[in-house]
Amino acid sequence: MYDVKGNLHLVQEQLPEGVQLVAISKYHPAEYIMAAYEEGHRVFGESHEQELRQKHEQLPKDIEWHFIGHLQTNKVKYVAPYVSMIESVDSMRLLREVNKQAVKCGRVIDVLLELHIATEETKYGFSPDDCRQMLAEGEWRQMEGIRICGLMMMATFTDDTDQIRREMLLAADLFDELKQQYFPTLDYFRERSWGMSHDYLIATRDCRSTMVRIGTTIFGPRVY
Repeated sequence: MYDVKGNLHLVQEQLPEGVQLVAISKYHPAEYIMAAYEEGHRVFGESHEQELRQKHEQLPKDIEWHFIGHLQTNKVKYVAPYVSMIESVDSMRLLREVNKQAVKCGRVIDVLLELHIATEETKYGFSPDDCRQMLAEGEWRQMEGIRICGLMMMATFTDDTDQIRREMLLAADLFDELKQQYFPTLDYFRERSWGMSHDYLIATRDCRSTMVRIGTTIFGPRVY
């Protein structure tokens, strides 16, 4: 098996205090997750509802599952009973559905608003201006089943570290603006989720990230 435990410790040692590691376990088998679990890690990220549901059923129940991929509204009802956080809320329509299903389950689900700042058209998310407008309209204030805890973004996949840094800092500045304007007294609005296997050191050292999503560096190339 890939050296999950050794890699996990290497990543943990590189992260500043206060930065949350979400170990991205999608496409990796349950035994890889258990290897990290046995080292005390509890927060894992998945991006496909069916795979997440299977793993949730067979793995320990104190795992905190983060949904990190594009979530279709018709799939929300399947993850709402147990998911710890949905990091990829990329539309008002999805936010409404998460709220609806959370209320049905008697839960409050933590969410992050996904920004689309990168140059790739394939990425999802709110533009910064769309995000501002959505919050300004205020419908989210009436939603009792969700808690907006911050922002998430993926930088452009490139070797240009200056571009990565610019995009992440744009997201960090937007976070500060929204925090001051809409969430100044709410401690839970604090997460800045950016940084993946290829750029997490930039994210945490230079760009005020509080949460990184790391898969390949810990688990190796996808298994299936």
